[in-house]
Amino acid sequence: MPWPSRKRDKGAVADKKEPDAKIAKTEETQKKEEEEKSTKPPAGNSKSGWKNWKKAKESDSGGEESKQTYCHWLLKSEPESRLEKGVDMKFSIEDLKAQPNQTTFWDGVRNYQARNFLRAMKLGQQAFFYHSNCKEPGIVGIVKIVKEAYPDHTQFDQKDPHYDSSSRKENPKWSMVDVQFVRMTKRFIPLSEIKAHHLAHKADGGPLKNMMLFTRQRLSIQPLTQEEFDFVLSLEEEKPH
Repeated sequence: MPWPSRKRDKGAVADKKEPDAKIAKTEETQKKEEEEKSTKPPAGNSKSGWKNWKKAKESDSGGEESKQTYCHWLLKSEPESRLEKGVDMKFSIEDLKAQPNQTTFWDGVRNYQARNFLRAMKLGQQAFFYHSNCKEPGIVGIVKIVKEAYPDHTQFDQKDPHYDSSSRKENPKWSMVDVQFVRMTKRFIPLSEIKAHHLAHKADGGPLKNMMLFTRQRLSIQPLTQEEFDFVLSLEEEKPH
């Protein structure tokens, strides 16, 4: 049986060293939040990389731009041990791979916006598995949604760190989905690299200009547009800077 409440989203989650941002909180349970960790983005060819990627995509699609709809996701989880009310929050992609059928429920989300994103997930959609709140945060793999949103049982478990005494079984506040391991990315894609592209795209209109990893960095469940997902996935083919 999978470990309880190991995916951390006590409110919105971020890693350690991202600069402070004034982000509106959606609910009082958002607390003990941590800042996104990032080093200074490397200088260089982020902008030209975006232009080359865009040229290739336009060639594939006949020049049509992707619609700004969310059909992919980014899920943050902690790969390093951290106790919360005596329970270890650690859950890495290796832990997911060790689960029966490489599948588990994504429990412990206690932020309304993140919960709503969970409820919007559709069967078969893919998500990046993102290691958060660790020495070097970033994307390590891909998972897929194998069961759409249903009540998160941990909200009713008084021994669970994410127990919510205000939630009722006849009208549960919190939901979870089931996810299954798909594959590791071809290489680790660090936050610092994604941030370099995000900053370049803010200047030249690239696909990562509004990526929630930086505009709503505290959320541990984040939607991605098709363009965002495709561009980030293309980075696995490049040599790290």
